[in-house]
Amino acid sequence: MTIKAVLFDLFDTLMIIRKNPDFNSPSFMRMYKFLSENGVNVPLDRFREAYNEARNELYAKADPNLEEPHFNVRIALTLKILGYNYADSSPLVTSASAEFCQEFMKYVYLDENAEALLRSLYGKYKLGIVSNYAIPECADELLKTYGLDGLFEVVVVSGAVNKRKPSQEIFNRTLNALGVSAAETVFVGDTMDADIEGAKAVGMKAVYVKRREEKLAGVLPDGTIKNLTELTSLLQQL
Repeated sequence: MTIKAVLFDLFDTLMIIRKNPDFNSPSFMRMYKFLSENGVNVPLDRFREAYNEARNELYAKADPNLEEPHFNVRIALTLKILGYNYADSSPLVTSASAEFCQEFMKYVYLDENAEALLRSLYGKYKLGIVSNYAIPECADELLKTYGLDGLFEVVVVSGAVNKRKPSQEIFNRTLNALGVSAAETVFVGDTMDADIEGAKAVGMKAVYVKRREEKLAGVLPDGTIKNLTELTSLLQQL
């Protein structure tokens, strides 16, 4: 069947997250500093303890169903544990998420071959993104920062739909938005479980971008590339 659409994972596929230094600590500190300056008067150690408690509580509820609550929910629950009552949609909470995002973005850079690849595929295929991340606005902002937002017909981020890969729901939602079938679609990603197994479970062909040594087991990709420049010719073979 003719391939009509190509879907991409975002992080460590099109955009690379710097691993050294780790982004979590500075992003967390920027969020904490913002909240401290806006009325949340809690020592750092106590805030970190409450944050970890909130995160673990949410993971325990979300993991069995492959859910992904928006990062705002984690912040609101952290504040509740500390005795503050803010809705996850409140300006304080959404601004705190934005502060975390702004720091995180400093640790993300565009793969050197991503833009040229996407522009070469644009117009030939319907393009989309399916990404796991709890702050969907951050993914949107990164695409705008690198001038890529206009190349994708659909961008589905787990924190916006409360489902994460490898859930079939997040893949099917994307296919429905594009108006294509799974058999007409190729998914490109860098993780075997979330990306490759998840995409193939709904009937898509899947291309594995080998960013690290990862043991291949169970469902195998339809193709493996080490560099995004290899994708164009591979698509013609699928």
